[in-house]
Amino acid sequence: MRLGGTVCCDHPAEWENRLVQSGFRAITAPFTCDTPREETERLLRIIEKHDTVIAEVGVWRNPFDPAEGSANLDYAVRQLQLAENLSVPCCVNIAGTESPFGWDAADPGNFSDSMYRRLVASIREIIDRVNPKKTFYCLEPMPWMIPDSPDVCLQLMRDVDRKQFAVHMDFVNMINCPRRFLDAEGFIEECFSRLGPYIKSTHLKDSRMDPMQLTTVLHECSPGEGSLDFVRVLRIIDRYLPADAPVLLEHMTTFEEYRRAYDYVAAKAAEAGVGI
Repeated sequence: MRLGGTVCCDHPAEWENRLVQSGFRAITAPFTCDTPREETERLLRIIEKHDTVIAEVGVWRNPFDPAEGSANLDYAVRQLQLAENLSVPCCVNIAGTESPFGWDAADPGNFSDSMYRRLVASIREIIDRVNPKKTFYCLEPMPWMIPDSPDVCLQLMRDVDRKQFAVHMDFVNMINCPRRFLDAEGFIEECFSRLGPYIKSTHLKDSRMDPMQLTTVLHECSPGEGSLDFVRVLRIIDRYLPADAPVLLEHMTTFEEYRRAYDYVAAKAAEAGVGI
């Protein structure tokens, strides 16, 4: 696998040094469709120089926002076109929500039939406006938003009915109840065994459950800070994905946090006999 993440750097001139120091061989796109062309081309030269690939172009905007939904959908189209132009395999967003409380809010309407129909229509529109051949539009699973299980991923692919709609894998986001947490590695195996052929990018993180609460409290955390058996997890990923599949660490805020997580996963990969 190509293990990587996001290169954190406040100083553009130091970005190349940070990439080298990280050891990453896959990264999130460090630019968008709105980045000046010369800056994008400079970063692309650095990325190629160091045998790194861009695993995904992110959208991260809500196409159902009451005020900005249309502009956000247009942005998704432009980001998908960017991914297509650069042959990046994955352009990823979340489904979005009609909630007034945030672009990624938990809301009862997220699972309504009407929202599902709007979601299918929006995905079709984004893909049809670009008509990509090399990249795939994908939705990152969320604990409180579609898709939230392998079954829903497969059903959504059938209903969208577009060849260039595929799967973004974030199994920790789908570990959203005690049953899945307590058999996490079994659930992760189910995710990859059923969705493996359609996965274009994977996020890697850990999960822990607060044992002091009478109600369920699940936390996302960095690898090694939760309960997942990373030797088993990495063997599962290696079994179902190509040897050069991108696997990205995420949601760390500093270079040091990414480096610590990378070192932990690399050590577990060596223990598991998995090449990175």
